[in-house]
Amino acid sequence: MATAPPSTSPLAAHCRAIAERARQAAIDLAGIPGPRRAAALRAAAARIRGDVAAILTANAADVAAAPGFGLTPAATERLVLDAARVESIVAGVEAVAALPDPVGEVLEETSRPNGLVIRKIRVPLGVLFFVYESRPNVTADAAAVAIASGNAIILRGGKEAAHSSECIVRGVRAALADAGLPIDAVQLVDVADREAVGEFLKLDDLVDIAIPRGGEGLIRRVCAEARMPVLKHFSGNCHVYVDRAADLAMAEAITVNAKCQRMGVCNAAESLLVHRDVAERFLPAVAAALAAHGVEIVGDAAVRRLVPAAAAATAADWGTEYLGPKISMAVVTSLDAAIDHINRHGSRHTDAIVTADPVAAERFAARVDTAVAMVNASTRFNDGGELGLGAEIGISTDKLHARGPCGIRELTTYKYVVTGSGQVRA
Repeated sequence: MATAPPSTSPLAAHCRAIAERARQAAIDLAGIPGPRRAAALRAAAARIRGDVAAILTANAADVAAAPGFGLTPAATERLVLDAARVESIVAGVEAVAALPDPVGEVLEETSRPNGLVIRKIRVPLGVLFFVYESRPNVTADAAAVAIASGNAIILRGGKEAAHSSECIVRGVRAALADAGLPIDAVQLVDVADREAVGEFLKLDDLVDIAIPRGGEGLIRRVCAEARMPVLKHFSGNCHVYVDRAADLAMAEAITVNAKCQRMGVCNAAESLLVHRDVAERFLPAVAAALAAHGVEIVGDAAVRRLVPAAAAATAADWGTEYLGPKISMAVVTSLDAAIDHINRHGSRHTDAIVTADPVAAERFAARVDTAVAMVNASTRFNDGGELGLGAEIGISTDKLHARGPCGIRELTTYKYVVTGSGQVRA
């Protein structure tokens, strides 16, 4: 593939130098055995734990500056660290270190009649360019999954979390150095200029994949400008469907958790669909439970008849990711009507059914076009840590190359290794 000549501006040269270091680090890291990479991650976790005071001081500076950046309350809440959240970051890095090494796994092996042995082997993607907004815990998660999968990563975090991320990355790079691993396998872009993102997105000769994680505007910009593949999800308009065969106490607990456990995240529920056969019994109770958490309800006519406090939903509400204390509700006539609603308005992120009917659960899981279908469980479980991936670099709503939470296996590809004994083709 032809590549445009590199720009000669100072910013472009700076970004290319970072990417060139990452490319060399990726080549070096790919040859380092999994146990050494895992040991480096354990050392990084220990450094983060030991640096908790410095990290919290850095984070306090970020939080103090948040109003000046125009952060919403939900965005500020995602930015804040405390000792418990730092320990959660450490636990995530340690969990990634404990995972089986995917690199070198033989996916298939066959032999040809001429004696050639053909192996399909899992290998790292190479260089990841990761663009994300105001979540310092993501800095550690992304660095961990990159190292564990043998990739180099260029981190371009939001300026809102610059101090926190810099402190975390400093510790990770020190751990890499102590372990004899290439420190440029993890680099934090030190340029606040938004144009730096565009410069990296031109470097398809050095960067193998771009991964944006943040608001829809950021993701659409990366998709529009990237010359390399992009792993993405635009929004998390997640649904809970309460079936006619649902345990209504379970349905209420799942709905409240999915919406309220943490509202400003992509796997929080934004829409509730209820089968008409249980709507009269279920909706008033769940509306009261949500109201106790300060959640505003908008709904269709059937919802408003049963929940007088509900406002009328607009056409836009069905497709909106609120990331806050608001939820849309609709009464549906059937399981298939719920599926059709989700497929029309959802974002292919996470959608849940609550039902005691295994046939309904199977039909829902098969027909809903979603990355993760939950059966009798909260949408909040669509998370790398909760699903046993240790941590994630993001949740993909794409269908190629990966879908759902992307951990270390999702950051690999494969190559064929063909071994012969002197065969030549006639």
